[in-house]
Amino acid sequence: MLRLQDTLTRQIVPVAPAGSRVLRMYTCAAHGPAGLADLRAALLADLVRRIAERSNLRVLACRNVSDLVHRDGVDGGDGGPRDPRGPRGGNGASLDADMLALNMRAPEHSPRTSETMGLVIELIGRLIERGHAYATPEGAVFFDAASFPTYGEISGKPGSAPDWPLWEPAAEPSGDSAAGDAGAVWDAPWGRGLPGRDLECSATPLRFLGPRFDLYVGGADLCFPHHERARAQSNAATGQEAAAHWAHSGRLLFEGRPAGADHVVPLSGFVDAGLDPLAVRLALLEHHYRRPIDLSWDDLRAADEELRRLRRRVAEWAELPSRPIDDAHSGRVQRALEDDLDTPEALRLLRDLEADESVAPGSKFETFLHFDHVLALGLPADIGRI
Repeated sequence: MLRLQDTLTRQIVPVAPAGSRVLRMYTCAAHGPAGLADLRAALLADLVRRIAERSNLRVLACRNVSDLVHRDGVDGGDGGPRDPRGPRGGNGASLDADMLALNMRAPEHSPRTSETMGLVIELIGRLIERGHAYATPEGAVFFDAASFPTYGEISGKPGSAPDWPLWEPAAEPSGDSAAGDAGAVWDAPWGRGLPGRDLECSATPLRFLGPRFDLYVGGADLCFPHHERARAQSNAATGQEAAAHWAHSGRLLFEGRPAGADHVVPLSGFVDAGLDPLAVRLALLEHHYRRPIDLSWDDLRAADEELRRLRRRVAEWAELPSRPIDDAHSGRVQRALEDDLDTPEALRLLRDLEADESVAPGSKFETFLHFDHVLALGLPADIGRI
């Protein structure tokens, strides 16, 4: 059974659905052009999914796609950038294409915010009714931070927090709103406007996964304040911990610079440089998902060479008689993957298997292919080509 470090409790815990065989998982992903930091969080969710399915669980995955363009307006008052996601809006196409290139499985639900505006407005109304939010004469609605005393527990930054916007009034009246229109606004009981940037990551999982789901996945760069706010909103609306567990991928730099938000490093740039996109996946797998990393061009080129080498080896083994999976090596790799997704150790153990002359090539072939269902590196790609 998969065990992950819960960001909220700081404990490594089993990740399993309560009372069913369906694991409900929400991923907080890119809200605009996807970069390496966004893809690292998406990879974490993909690995969770693949390992859970190997344990005969069905995974119900969901992510939100923010297609709203926020103008400068009401600020949450955090003393820094208004939102670590930046002023981005999009339709999720960039992330979808990159996820496909990296062998990541698409979520079952991926609604656009504009398609779920009724859910967003309903959630704001519920928070007002429960005394966790209030409207202003100007038509804004704020979450009352003082009403949620456990704010800051995920990020480890407890203390008083400023109220943040749930609904932002339109700067001026406009015509009928339409999804993707930079000036789109919606009618609500508090006036015409659009939702605060944090609300969609509460409304979407509550609608598609239910009031209590198993895992909330995201990047460490969004942990504060975005995920703190999402947790406060969801818990205040449901009266319970909506997400049973939280998991975060570590911060990612590329050549010493942030690789997300305002410094997007797109996958297309690496492909244009002649790298196999799955070399990017391998380069990320070489590091534990929780550890901060600083990737370089040299790292990606080395991963590309290693990926091609592994594919050649698998193709060579495929020419020889098949043998059963090696239980001893397989057991060690499986335990590494289930122990807080230790992919660096799993890769090291597979290389040990490759070098073990006591194991028949056919057994190495079957074992490598068995774990490629989780690692998803396309290791059989060269079979029949050498």
